[in-house]
Parts: sequence; C-alpha cells; structure tokens
Amino acid sequence: MLKEKAQRIRQDICIMTCQAKSGHPGGSLSAADILAYLYFQEMNVDPKNPKNPDRDRFVLSKGHASPVLYGALAEKGYFPRAELENFRKIGAMLQGHPEMKGIPGVDMSTGSLGQGLAAANGMALAGKLDKMDYRVFVMMGDGEIQEGMIWESAMAAAHYKLDNVTAFLDYNGLQIDGPTEEVMALGDVAAKWQSFNWHTIEINGHCFEEIHAAVQEAKTIKDKPTIIIAQTLKGKGVSYMENQVGWHGNAPSQEQLDRALADLCDIVDAGGAE
Repeated sequence: MLKEKAQRIRQDICIMTCQAKSGHPGGSLSAADILAYLYFQEMNVDPKNPKNPDRDRFVLSKGHASPVLYGALAEKGYFPRAELENFRKIGAMLQGHPEMKGIPGVDMSTGSLGQGLAAANGMALAGKLDKMDYRVFVMMGDGEIQEGMIWESAMAAAHYKLDNVTAFLDYNGLQIDGPTEEVMALGDVAAKWQSFNWHTIEINGHCFEEIHAAVQEAKTIKDKPTIIIAQTLKGKGVSYMENQVGWHGNAPSQEQLDRALADLCDIVDAGGAE
C-alpha cells in the first residue's frame, strides 16, 4: 500500500506542477516515500478532525516542496482531490507554499527556509508542558541546513530535551544553485548533529523498511531529539529528472508530464519503491 501511495503522490506532484507551469518537482519527488510512510502508517492524524489537540504534527520546513505535502493530504482525504488542479492559481487554496490558516492538515505555514525546526520545537515543548503524548515530525532540505537558524533550533531542541521531535533530512545532494557540496559543503552531517546532542540515524530514504525502523528507534530515545538523515534521489521515479539540479524549480511540459507518468506507472507495475 505504501508503495502505491508514494507513487500516487509522485504522479500528483508532476501533474500539479505541469498544470501550474511552475513549482518544485525535484525535491518533492525525493520526499514522497517518507511522507507516504508518515501519513499512511505512522502518524496519529484524522482528516475528519484536523485540529484534534492529540494529533501528531508535521512541519514541512522546506516549504517550496509543497506539492508532496498537498499530494499526501489529498490522498489522505483532508480535501477533495479536485483542489490539486488549482495549485498555484490566484485565489486558490493550494498556493506555492503551505499555509496553515487555509489548508486543512497543514500545521505550520512555511517557505522561508530555516524556520520549520523552530516551529516544530515550539509544538513539541507545548506538548511536554501540557503532558500530551503527540509527536512532532519535521522535514528539512539539505541545502536548508546551511541556514543559521537551523542550528539555533538544534541547540534549543537538545537543551529542552525534546525527545518528541523527530526530524528528517531529505539529503538529495542538490539545491537550487547546484550540488550542496559545491554551494556550501555540509561536511559530516551526522557528526554535526551529534555534536548538538541529537540522536542520529542514517537511512535510505526510499526504503520503507529503513524508514519504519528509524522512526520506531526514534520513539525509544529519551531526553534528546532524533534526526533521520535520509539519503534520497532528487526527482526520484522520473527518469529524466533524477539527480538533475535543473528540476529543482522547473515544471514539466505536457509532453514531459506524459513521460513522467509513464515512468511512474512502470514503477508501480514493477513493485514501487525499494
């Protein structure tokens, strides 16, 4: 089921960006397996009660990858799938970045890179103070962790022992201006987070078994937050987009969309993600 959900989300990503003639397909496609796992297996959420105070929270810190979140929310039933057709249209609900006041299921408005982890920390700290059991998940991009605010937030999460925070790093190696190692080298990412007193787990971000094991391990960690460093492939599932930096913020044409959907259908027929 998760493989099919992830591929359906990928199809929606390509369709949305093609119809809008804008958007960010590459980093949305790389995150699809993680969001499919969170929304369809792990998180305690209910589309019929999106503001339930006991729900788990999700923050898409790399807010430009909104198509992956919208695809997951529509597939989960938060709003009619027909809304996806209006992606990025003036006056429509689904704009280029997630907006918490107008979109059911969106827990935090994001788009300015570097801010999502701080918001997730606030939600997690509130849960601690209110003695509630919900967990907070946040997804960051690898280019995003070049932002200083990420490391202030990393310090804060460790200081307040926010073991109810689980962060994902979508580590696809590419950002808008090129490879992360050429734009601003990240170095030993796991060692950096460990030095901030985070528990670190490194996985293949397209393997559901590894995603599952990492999330379950994070639940056992006490008195410190966890980051799951997920090695992913930008443009995952669409042959001509994979590992191509040009697809960070370009939309496919109708002809390219047809090729993308053919690729994604082939993957579903062959058994989906790893």
